[in-house]
Amino acid sequence: MNVGAYTFREFRRLAENFHGYAAPGLLIGGYMVERAKRGIPDGTLFEAVVESPKCLPDAVQLLTLCSIGNGWMKIHNLGRYALSLFDKHTGEGVRVSLDPEKMAAWPEIRAWFFKEKPKAEQDVARLEAEIEQAGDSYCKAEAVTVKRRFLGHRHMKAIACCSLCGEAYPAGDGPVCRGCQGEAPYVLARREIGKLPEPAGGVRVVPVEQAVGGVVAHDMTRIEPGQFKGPEFRAGQRVSVGDICRLQQMGRFHVALMEEGAPASADARGPVHENEAAELFARRMAGEGVAWKLPPREGKIDFTASRDGLFSVDVERLRAFNLTPEVMAASRQDATLVREGSALAGTRTIPLFLAREHLELALAALEGGPLFRVLPLRKARVGILVTGTEVFQGIVEDKFIPVVTAKVHVLGCRVVRSEIVPDDRESMRRAVAAMREAGVDLLVTTGGLSVDPDDVTRQALVEAGLTQALHGVPVLPGAMSLVGRMDFDGGSMQVLGVPACALYYKTTFLDLALPRLLAGRDITRAEAARMGEGGYCLGCQTCTYPKCWFGK
Repeated sequence: MNVGAYTFREFRRLAENFHGYAAPGLLIGGYMVERAKRGIPDGTLFEAVVESPKCLPDAVQLLTLCSIGNGWMKIHNLGRYALSLFDKHTGEGVRVSLDPEKMAAWPEIRAWFFKEKPKAEQDVARLEAEIEQAGDSYCKAEAVTVKRRFLGHRHMKAIACCSLCGEAYPAGDGPVCRGCQGEAPYVLARREIGKLPEPAGGVRVVPVEQAVGGVVAHDMTRIEPGQFKGPEFRAGQRVSVGDICRLQQMGRFHVALMEEGAPASADARGPVHENEAAELFARRMAGEGVAWKLPPREGKIDFTASRDGLFSVDVERLRAFNLTPEVMAASRQDATLVREGSALAGTRTIPLFLAREHLELALAALEGGPLFRVLPLRKARVGILVTGTEVFQGIVEDKFIPVVTAKVHVLGCRVVRSEIVPDDRESMRRAVAAMREAGVDLLVTTGGLSVDPDDVTRQALVEAGLTQALHGVPVLPGAMSLVGRMDFDGGSMQVLGVPACALYYKTTFLDLALPRLLAGRDITRAEAARMGEGGYCLGCQTCTYPKCWFGK
């Protein structure tokens, strides 16, 4: 069977010359491409998305105008041997894949594709004969509409020069190139370490004996192990004769001094003093509910909570900032409950004087809003819905309402209604309606969230109007938890479903979810997925949460 305008032998030679050898995947790919082309109206300007990086992209490049280089072909590796050709404007097109059931009629092809026998044992001549004979008979073609983000070309945007290696790279990759971020597939035989910037104009370094009468350019720290750590000398302090011995005891035999009347960063393009840089960072990092003080202490500025709430960190932009050479910021874990006055984070430069280009990179990483915020927790009107026929009939004493009541009271919320209902959907729907009438804006339910036949809570909540539901989280204990919301005329109600494990364990997903919901942070699937790291409770005999690492 021909491959488009080529006989099989012609296409085989073409593949061999282009690919290095006539790979079976490339030969099969030729038939797949031609099958997809037949589904595209004549005259259509089309592009391609290929779901495997193996062989198939070469077939697309051989038989169409689409290539990686011109941007008309994108490889979106899903690990599936399939391709789509589609109208570059509308996204309407055809996806072609291999059908395992149809492949059963071609034993050599199937054995090759499913790796049923080693390559050395394959009968290449027989395999190629089957490929030619089968053509596209085992292909499956289906109409698709390609998502908008895959349409059009990705044009290269701003280009920057990496401040570490000096090579050009897409500025959108971060403050330094991806190679210098650690993604390079090689190790350079020789790497030079960049020199620290020279002191700014107005700063001179002198032997300590010559420092008398001079003004100190930066805080100098004294450390006594286990007893004291702090600035013994502050920036701007004048050195006296009696200070010489103290400086020597601190291991200071040279001192950086300010020239009289000269600012540390007098040159608008020169290096920037650590204190000046730290202040610039702090003004951009601190958001609502975050406080900080001047002057910097030992070149560092610390952030504290100006109110009770949930500490929120823009994790991705914090990472981008820390990729910038010669600067740093460290914080507590995102989504941590904090009290007014609690320490949150700190930032500083690494050298005494920060290179101007690194300052600009760091400030660029801080564009787009603050890194740190303390979100206030709303005083929710809580409803508690306990489900379970055994509890409703009094066979088992309810202990869930006291547990939840205690936890929400600690967070400043008030329980306005609580009910116990049997494992019956209609009873649950009526109870939800009563919660709405009572003005509940956070509904906490328990029971009926597992896989038992009587577990009907989820279905009842959906019937009552539950949307945006997420059931199942990577947290132990609490894997069967549910999060969602109900919108109705005049308001909405957050819903948090908690499995029975909350009655046994002191700390569960309930403790991680409540503060987030009260702070107005939606628990999306992505947010829940991140909880998997640190989401395994050790069930310690004496629980120390939140001082342990659970949920962090």
